[in-house]
Amino acid sequence: MNTKALWKISYGIYIVSSRKDNKFNGQIANTVFQITSEPPTIAVSICKTNLTHEYITASKIFTASILSQEAPMQFIGNFGFKCGRNIDKFKDIKYKAGVTGAPIVLDYSIGYLEAEVISAMDVGTHTIFVGQVVDAEIMNEKEPMTYDYYHKIKGGKAPKSAPTYIKETPSVKTTTEKYKCSVCSYIYDPAKGDPQGHPVGDPNSGIKPGTPFSALPDDWVCPTCGADKSAFDPVRDV
Repeated sequence: MNTKALWKISYGIYIVSSRKDNKFNGQIANTVFQITSEPPTIAVSICKTNLTHEYITASKIFTASILSQEAPMQFIGNFGFKCGRNIDKFKDIKYKAGVTGAPIVLDYSIGYLEAEVISAMDVGTHTIFVGQVVDAEIMNEKEPMTYDYYHKIKGGKAPKSAPTYIKETPSVKTTTEKYKCSVCSYIYDPAKGDPQGHPVGDPNSGIKPGTPFSALPDDWVCPTCGADKSAFDPVRDV
């Protein structure tokens, strides 16, 4: 079965955000879709291990900022390949509080939807939250970024927590192959390893020279931008 056929389903690229008490968090999502028009309802699919899932579950509210094609990979990487438990994703980001108090990302957004959760469905690794739209706005007429555009033009990948993530079969040449971060372009070179270790800044867990990418711990992250291993692609001529 070729599960990559799932990639042919049309998606957009959004930042789904929520709040818990006075804290904000948001993440990249592609599964945001309309359910009904009267009353207007939308649904989002969020991984249960993500901090945004915790916030939506607690507050019963969420927003979806619709990203334009102009959104750079570094911006997408901040919300898609980093964890809000370790950083403040909204630092240096333009946003506003919606009518529910949930944050709405304004940078690189062409519009947004704000919703209150009216139903939730457990679908294994993810939860589908259905929300009634309480506010919406179009901010400009720029082209929205589709998932296909993100893959083909931006060279983007799906985080491991994304509903559309498909584990790639590693190439045969894995011991000396270098890998490039699709977010910040950092190159992992097995010959050099990663003295900074994992997670970033942990001096007691450096990666020794000679360690192939396939042997890196699952919790290893890019020492430059903090993206996880799913953001890396093999490169042969660097």
